[in-house]
Amino acid sequence: MNTPNKLTLLRVLLVPVFVLFFYWSIPGHYLIATVVFVIASITDAIDGHLARKNHQITDFGKFLDPLADKVLVIAALSCLLQQQKVNIAAFLLIVSREFMVSALRLVVAGKGTVVPAGFAGKLKTAFTMIALIAAMVYWSFRLDFNSFGLGLPDMVYTVTEIVIQVLFWIAAVLTVWSGTEYLVHYWKDIDPNE
Repeated sequence: MNTPNKLTLLRVLLVPVFVLFFYWSIPGHYLIATVVFVIASITDAIDGHLARKNHQITDFGKFLDPLADKVLVIAALSCLLQQQKVNIAAFLLIVSREFMVSALRLVVAGKGTVVPAGFAGKLKTAFTMIALIAAMVYWSFRLDFNSFGLGLPDMVYTVTEIVIQVLFWIAAVLTVWSGTEYLVHYWKDIDPNE
């Protein structure tokens, strides 16, 4: 197994570690979960770069990389949703798009077409990761640090929560945009009139 695939596999293995620390009631558990999530996110950037640079793109990597990305994002969104830290409408838009694009890729792959990641999709991924990391850093600071008496004024928390929700809605809008782009571009491959 080459290095990019090992990094992708590591990302999958870090998901349950992230979830464990997210819910494990020990001092600093949100902060630890955030660090695990950031490490997993970094592997996403590194594995693709290494695979392209070293000509190590494999079928295993093509299969596991998008799956690892989706599992990581959906796990983080689900954890935040369960604790009412992300809007359910934004959650549903982001997750529905992930399933739709995955299904689309399966259908067109059967016809010999590869669906590359588009600019809107990459932008959506970047904003989703930024929103998730910002939310987790914020909640780890607010919950973990407050327990140590290191809190900030309520106004700072209120403004920060609004900014985080705006980031999630930007990610949701980009999700709709990129999902629509995929549908329009590959509609001929899934035409219901065929």
